[in-house]
Amino acid sequence: MPGYNLKNLKCLVVDDNANMRSLLRTILATLGVRRKNIIEAFCVENALSELKAEEIDLVITDWKMEPVSGIDFVKRLRDEKSSPNPFIPIILLTGYTELERVLEARDAGVNEFLAKPISPKELYVRILSIIENPRPFIKTATYFGPDRRRQDLPFEGPDRRKPETHVAKKK
Repeated sequence: MPGYNLKNLKCLVVDDNANMRSLLRTILATLGVRRKNIIEAFCVENALSELKAEEIDLVITDWKMEPVSGIDFVKRLRDEKSSPNPFIPIILLTGYTELERVLEARDAGVNEFLAKPISPKELYVRILSIIENPRPFIKTATYFGPDRRRQDLPFEGPDRRKPETHVAKKK
């Protein structure tokens, strides 16, 4: 596993639980992220304010938050018209690991899914995945976010996509 220097990575940690934010801050610092580059938000509105005020490289958010869930936060971030950065990489943390939940997170536009309890190694693996395997963004009538396909499977049918509408380019 290559050792990346993460000291300049600017992370936004979004969780309504102060203990979880503290744990994530400690893990990120252990991975080499400078403490001044770890920004905490206790709710979605606070997180959106931080995203408007700062240039953030990565969002790590919990699924279960009140009054707005992490999934709803991801959907708001992926909304091209109102988001401060619809292309920002997002890691979603959750204790819910059922297949339906993983698919729901994928379909909301998360880049990576991480089940609790988390470990520094697993968080690092997710960050590496975002760095080493960035996925192009896809825009359809019902979805905007990273390409949901993780495998490059052969396809032997007509391509129904219009080339100019299926890939969004970062501005």
